[in-house]
Amino acid sequence: MEPMQLKDFVRTLDPASLPRVLRVCSGVYFQSSIYEISGNECCLSTGDLIKVTQICLQKVICESLRMGETMELTPNFKGHFSPLTCSQSYGNLEELIAATKQSSKPLPVFFISSYSISIKNNVVPEDQPLLLEAVEMHLGTCCARCVLSAGAKQVTLHLPLSQKGLFWIWEPGVPRTLLQAVQEPALRDLPVTCPTLPWSSLILKPQYEIQAIMQMRRTIVKIPSTLEVDVEDVTASSQHIHFIQPLLLSEVLARQGPFPVPMEILEVPDGPRIFLSPWVDSLQQGQRLWIYGQASPRWRVLASSKGRKVPRHFMISGAYQGKLRRRPREFPTAYDLLSAFQPGQPLRVVAMRDYDGEEEENPEFTSLAVGDRLEVVGSSQACGTQGRDTDVLVCQRLSDQAEEEECEEDQGRILLPVYFPGSFVEEMNDGRRYILEDLIAQFSLPCEVKVVAKDTSHPDDPLTSFLGLRLEEKITEPFLVVSLDSEPGMCFEIPPRWLDLTVVEAEGQPSQPAGPPPIATVEEMTEAFYYKLRKLSACDDQPPPPRPPKRQGTTGQNRPNSREGTIESSQVLGLEQQPLLPEPKTKTLPEFSKDSSNVYSRFPAHKGHMRTKPNMWDPVKEDHDYEEIHEHLRKSI
Repeated sequence: MEPMQLKDFVRTLDPASLPRVLRVCSGVYFQSSIYEISGNECCLSTGDLIKVTQICLQKVICESLRMGETMELTPNFKGHFSPLTCSQSYGNLEELIAATKQSSKPLPVFFISSYSISIKNNVVPEDQPLLLEAVEMHLGTCCARCVLSAGAKQVTLHLPLSQKGLFWIWEPGVPRTLLQAVQEPALRDLPVTCPTLPWSSLILKPQYEIQAIMQMRRTIVKIPSTLEVDVEDVTASSQHIHFIQPLLLSEVLARQGPFPVPMEILEVPDGPRIFLSPWVDSLQQGQRLWIYGQASPRWRVLASSKGRKVPRHFMISGAYQGKLRRRPREFPTAYDLLSAFQPGQPLRVVAMRDYDGEEEENPEFTSLAVGDRLEVVGSSQACGTQGRDTDVLVCQRLSDQAEEEECEEDQGRILLPVYFPGSFVEEMNDGRRYILEDLIAQFSLPCEVKVVAKDTSHPDDPLTSFLGLRLEEKITEPFLVVSLDSEPGMCFEIPPRWLDLTVVEAEGQPSQPAGPPPIATVEEMTEAFYYKLRKLSACDDQPPPPRPPKRQGTTGQNRPNSREGTIESSQVLGLEQQPLLPEPKTKTLPEFSKDSSNVYSRFPAHKGHMRTKPNMWDPVKEDHDYEEIHEHLRKSI
C-alpha cells in the first residue's frame, strides 16, 4: 500500500477490518515537548508503528460549495441528506441539457438551482427541485419546459435555455442520516443537499478519533484523524510484531486474572519506603515476578509493639495463625475509657493514680485514689458553674472482692469529666488463647495482646519477641500475592494502592509454579507509613477529645449568684434507659477548702489500699475553735 494521509486512510477504512497496523512515513512534532493536547496524541515520529483498534466519529464539518462557509455538526444531527448525481455544476440550462444528452440520460430529469429564479409571477426558491420535461419553443424563444411542485398542485414554467445560475442535476433517492452519508463509500467527496441546512450543496468532511496501541505505551493512544501525517498499512507484514503494553499493579488487580501470570518490573514508583522487609530491596527494574492473584482475606490489623523504648509497627494479615492472649488495656484519660466502652460489654478498670474532684466545677465530680475499682456505665452531661454543659463519664464504684457483701451500700455512681487526666488499667481475667480472626470478632479494637505461639507458616515471626502488642485498628484493602522468580521461596503481599509498580507481561519465563509458597503474614512498616494509615481512617470517624471548661477567674465574667450555679450543677442530663442520678445533698455535706474534695468522704476507705485521709472540718466547730484561740491570744497579750 502506498503512503497516504491519515485522514484519507481513515475515511477509506472498513471498521470490520480492524485491527490494522500502520507505519508512520512522515512524522509530525507539535510545539516542542507537548505530546498531548486535550488527551489526544499530537506527536508521531517517522517509523512509529500504530495498531489501530477502533475509530470513533467526533464531528462532521459541512462546507458550502457556493459560499465557502463551514458548519460543525455533531454525530447525533437529526437532518437527512440527499446526494447530487454529479459533482459538476452548470452555469446555464443549455450546458445542463447538453451534459444530459452526452450522458445518455433521457428526459425528464430533476435539477436544482443554487439561486432563486424569478419568472413572471412565480419565484422558484433556491434548492427547490425542478423537473425538466422537454425543450420546446415558447413565445418564439427556445425554452426548457419545467414542472414545479408546490404542495398539491403543479406549476408549469418555461425557462429560457440562456437562463444563468448555478444548476445541479439531482436524482431523488432515499434520504440518509448523517452517519449513513459519511459511511457510504459512493457518497465520499460528492456534494449533497440537506433541507435543514441553509446551503443548497455542501461537502461532508468527517473527523474521527483513532484509538490505537503503541509500543511501551501504558494506555490507549488517541490520535485525531486531522493530524498531518502520512501512514502506510503494514498489517500483512507485521503479524510477528508484539506490542508491549505496560500495566500498573492496580490494573492487573482490576483484570482479575487469569492467574498466575509472569511479569517483569519496568518502573518502581518514587517515594519513601513503606515496608522494612528484605523483599522490598528486590523490587527493581528488570526483576521478574509471579503474580498469583488477590490475597485472602482482604483485611489487615495494624499493631505496635509494647515494652520497648522505640515502638515498632506491623501490619498483620487476617490469615495470621499465631496464638494470642489478651493483656489488660491502659487508659490515660477518662476520654479513652469512653472511647473503648461499648454498650453490652462490661468494662472494669482500676485507678492507678489519685485524683481530687473539682467541686468548684461540679460537686459531683468525684475524687479517686489508687486502687479504686470502677465499672464504666456510659456517658452523660452535667451543668457546671459557668452554665455550660460538660461531658462526663458515668461509672459505678465497685468494692473489693472480699468486701462485696459488707459494703453493698457503699456502691454508687460517680461522675468523671472526660478531660479527667487519670490513669486506668483494665481489670480482666482471661487466660484463653485466640487466633487473630476470633479475637477481632469477639473484642473491639484497640486491644492489648501477647503472642504466646508463633505462626508455624512464618518461621521468622517477629511478634513473639515482644512483651506485648497493641492491636490498633482493622483495615480492608486488596493485596496481590507475589513471588520473585529469582527466589521462588520468597512470597509476599503487595498493596497496589501504595506500591503501584509498572510491569509488563514477561516472555520466556520458566515453567509455571505449582502454587504460591507460604506467605509472610507479618510485615514491618516504617513509622511514617504507619501513621499515614492511622490518619486515613481516624481523621474521618473519630472526633477530637473535648476541651476542658475555662475557669471562672480566666473568663473575667463573674456570676452575680454563684449559689444558683451550684444548684444547677446538680441537674444531670441522665443516661438513656438509666434511672436518674441521686441529687447531691448540698445541705448535709460539709464544706471544704478549695483544694480538697467534698465527695470522696462519702465512701469508706477500702481495705488494702494506702489512702490519704482528706482534711475535713466542721464549719461550726471551726468557728468555735477560732474564737477560743483568738480569745486565748488576747488574754495572753
